[in-house]
Amino acid sequence: MIKTKMTCLLMAGAMLLASCQTAKKETKQEGQKPNVVVIYLDDLGYGDLSSYGATELQTPNMDALANGGVKFTNGYASSATCTPSRYALLTGVYPWKNKSAKILPGTAPLIIDTAQVTLPKMLRSQGYQTALVGKWHLGLGSGHVNWNEAVSPGPNEVGFDYAYYMAATQDRVPTVYLENGMVEGLDPNDPIEIDYKNNFEGQTSGKDNPELCEMMWHHGHNSTIVNGVPRIGFMKGGEAAKWSDIDMADHFLAKAQDYVKAHKDAPFFLYYAMQQPHVPRTPHPRFEGKSGMGPRGDVILEADWCIGEFMKTLEEEGILENTLIVFSSDNGPVLNDGYYDDAVEKLGTHTPAGPLRGGKYSLFEAGTRVPFITYWKGTIQPGVSDALVCQMDLLASLAKLVGTQEATTDSEELMDALMGKTTEGRESLVIEATTRTALRKGDWLMIPPYKGARLNKHVNIELGNDKAFQLYNLKEDIGQQNNMADSNPEKLAEMLEAFKAIRGENYSNTQKLELK
Repeated sequence: MIKTKMTCLLMAGAMLLASCQTAKKETKQEGQKPNVVVIYLDDLGYGDLSSYGATELQTPNMDALANGGVKFTNGYASSATCTPSRYALLTGVYPWKNKSAKILPGTAPLIIDTAQVTLPKMLRSQGYQTALVGKWHLGLGSGHVNWNEAVSPGPNEVGFDYAYYMAATQDRVPTVYLENGMVEGLDPNDPIEIDYKNNFEGQTSGKDNPELCEMMWHHGHNSTIVNGVPRIGFMKGGEAAKWSDIDMADHFLAKAQDYVKAHKDAPFFLYYAMQQPHVPRTPHPRFEGKSGMGPRGDVILEADWCIGEFMKTLEEEGILENTLIVFSSDNGPVLNDGYYDDAVEKLGTHTPAGPLRGGKYSLFEAGTRVPFITYWKGTIQPGVSDALVCQMDLLASLAKLVGTQEATTDSEELMDALMGKTTEGRESLVIEATTRTALRKGDWLMIPPYKGARLNKHVNIELGNDKAFQLYNLKEDIGQQNNMADSNPEKLAEMLEAFKAIRGENYSNTQKLELK
C-alpha cells in the first residue's frame, strides 16, 4: 500500500512537473516575437496557382498557405521586373525614385545605400537574426568587382547577418554562389573573370557555338555556356565554383532549412528568394516532365514541393505557430523569356496571368498584380481579402508588429490588413514597368500616354504603351478591355491629380503630364 501511494505521488509529481514545463514553454513561445519568413518567387503569375484559379497546374503547398491564411486579390509587387521589386520590398521606397533600380547586369554595383533604412536592418534593431537565401540581383560592390576576394558591399552591409546567394539571376554570369561575400568553392588557381561586353580569347559562346548548347537561346542569352546553357555575359575561370542548375532548388532549400534549424531559439527574419520559374528553367530530374507543360510548369511544381518541405521543417522544429510567412512573386509571368523551352508550345489551356492583361514588363495588371499571401498558423484566420497591399508595405507593417515604427519611406503600415483583421488597405499605389509608371487608386487604374512599342515581340507581351490616356475600372473590367478615359473625363482628371501628387508633373523625365 505504501509503495502504491509512493508510486502515485511520484507519478503525480512527474505530471505536475511536465505540466509546468509545458506551460513555461508555451509562455515563452507566446512572449517571443514571431519569426518572419518572406518566400519570394521569380516571375510567378497571378494565375499560376490552383488557389488563384489555375486548373492545369496543381500547387498544393502554395494552396495550403492561401487556404490557411489571407489570400489577397489585390496584392502587388511595386514593379513589373525583378530588381525594382526587390529594391522596394527591402527598402520600402518606390524604385522609380532610384534611377539605378532597373534590371541589372551581374557586374552592377550595389544599388541600396548602406546608410539606407532596410527591412532586415529594422528587424535586426529589434533583436532579430536576419538571413538571405537565394536570389539577390541588387548589385554588389561599389564599382569593378573582383570575384576572387571578398565582395563588398552587399547583402551583409544592408542588414543581413547571414547571406547565401547568387549575385544576379540564373541566366546571368557569374554562375556561382556567394556566402557572406565570398564565392563558395573557388579555386585560387582558377580565378574568375567577368565581362558583359567582350568574350575572352579562346572561350566558346552560345552565339558562336550553338552545337554546344543543350538549351537553345531565343534572344539575348547567347554568351558563355555553363552546364550546356548559354547565359547573358561572359565568364572565364571559376570552374570548381560553378553551380549545378538542376540542383539549385534543392540547394537553396537545404540552406533555408539549415538556417531555420540553427536559429530557431531566437526570433529570425529569413528572406527566402527562390529562382523559379525564371529562365533558364532547369527542373531537377524528379520533376522533369511532371507538369506536361515543359520546364516552366515543371519548375513551378518543383517550387511548390520546396515550399512544402520548408513548411515541414518549421513544423518539425516546433516553430510553425510562431512564424509569420509572407508569400509573393517579384513580378508577373512570362513564357519565352530568352530560351526555346516549350513554355509556349506546351502551355495548353493554362493562363499564367489568370484573368489579367499583360505580364512581365507590362503596365497592365498582370505585370505587377501577383499572388500575395500571409500565413500564421493559429493567429491569422483563413480568408480572402480585396485590400490593396504592396510588398513595399512590409517595412512599416512589420515594424509595427515587432514594436517599433518606420515612417521615413513610402512603405505604409497595413499590419491589420496583412493579418486579415480589416479589408482596408492602401488608398493608392504607383506601379512601375521599365521606368514607366501608372496609378492604381481604389478600383481604378490610370496609365498615362507613353511612346514606344505596344508589344514586346520577343516575349509576346503587351506593354501598356499608348499615345492616349488609359483608364480602367478594375472591379468591373479586370481584363482591361474597356478604356474609359474618354467616357469618364471626371474620373480621369481625379486620377491624374492624384498621380501628379505622388509622381510629380514630369512622369517620364521628359514629358509633362497634362490632359488635352
